[in-house]
Amino acid sequence: MKLKRPLINHCRTSIFKKAFRTGTSAAVLLAVSLSLLTGCGGKAPDDTVTADGKVQVTFWYSGGKTAAGVMEDIIEDFNQSQSEYTVIGVQQADYDETYTKLQAGIAGKNAADIALLDSDKTRNLAKKELLAPLDQYIEQDSSFNKEDLIPVFYRQCLGDDGILYAMPAYGTTQVMYYNRDLFEKAGIQPDTIKTWEDLAKVSALIQQNTGANGWEPMWGEDNLIDMALSNGGAMISDDGRTVLINTEPWVETWEAARRWIHEDKNMSIHYGGQGWEYWYDTMDDVLQDKAGGYTGSSGDQADLDFTKVGAMEQPGFGDNPSAPVARVLQMVMVETGKDKTKDGAYQFMKYFADASQQARWSMATGYIPVRETTLDIPEYQSYTAENPHALVPLSQAMHASPDPIDPTGGKIFDALAIAADKVEIENVPAADALKEAAETAQAALDVINQK
Repeated sequence: MKLKRPLINHCRTSIFKKAFRTGTSAAVLLAVSLSLLTGCGGKAPDDTVTADGKVQVTFWYSGGKTAAGVMEDIIEDFNQSQSEYTVIGVQQADYDETYTKLQAGIAGKNAADIALLDSDKTRNLAKKELLAPLDQYIEQDSSFNKEDLIPVFYRQCLGDDGILYAMPAYGTTQVMYYNRDLFEKAGIQPDTIKTWEDLAKVSALIQQNTGANGWEPMWGEDNLIDMALSNGGAMISDDGRTVLINTEPWVETWEAARRWIHEDKNMSIHYGGQGWEYWYDTMDDVLQDKAGGYTGSSGDQADLDFTKVGAMEQPGFGDNPSAPVARVLQMVMVETGKDKTKDGAYQFMKYFADASQQARWSMATGYIPVRETTLDIPEYQSYTAENPHALVPLSQAMHASPDPIDPTGGKIFDALAIAADKVEIENVPAADALKEAAETAQAALDVINQK
């Protein structure tokens, strides 16, 4: 899957600057030293006990500057909360690097004990039987309430066999951010936007009444996939044998986006540049009164000024209800065969998934908590009362679509990314772009189904 998918790789700063915050904990500094010895960013082989007799658990994760800082604090607090385990966190550049290093580490028997991954990577490792199932830990833990986990996130952590292979860590979904002043000047009430077609009309009004750009979808396939799912579309047939990305729900929505960008010119996108430049350019347009709004990650909330912008859920398309993707980032336990280390890994994963830690994480980063009882945490209640935009991603997640499963290992998503560029940048008719993408994707799916 292309690194460009920003919802699951929302770690913009860390891609270019891999430096720890001032005041890095001793545990993290130790992890860095160990990474130099092993060459893989993890623990030295067979070194599972720290100098003070605690069982050592290594954790590889990635994230932007804010998220990485909060993660370090949570790791440190967990280590101080009990006397049996020491978690050593090692920050990676992004989820792809974590996955690549994890596979190499497993082969060399020096992998992390816990890793933060997105769902497609988790599924690939689970199919290879490289992860420790979590069911046995949860079933023996009467204090862990899996019924409280938000369904769209919990289900993405299950394998085809119904076994739980990952712990939901946090969620993300693409929501709408709008410029308050431009909406007011254009005489637009955000709650009147019920469909994508309504949004196109609003985008035109903003241009006419303010002179600013209208709406700016985020470059790439994610917004377009959301639109197709909110038009009743599906990526693959229920029997898993037929790619559906060139069916009417997809062609209709993608063609609408092409028309709005290239013909009506009431929407526009930033694309290209270095790294996440296009993403920041899009955000800056809205913050600097150059555009009426944009569609971006829930994780953007840490970087936005909500005195200038508001947040709202994505609409449906036509007569269909809103059903955009809600993805979950997951903590996985590597099957090391070391029972005490795995026990410690489970305890940390459970700690991070606790409602109080979920509230802390969500308030600091803008990502979505995975537990419904996070809403019962007093600090979170106070925060969301003062910052109602924080509840928009959570509300959307309650009716969102799970991240579509790509059984080809990412080739369907790659084909969609190519098609999205053709539609959004090259002005190729959606039917043509999606026909070619479907042919490529179907060939890849056929190979999988013949195995």
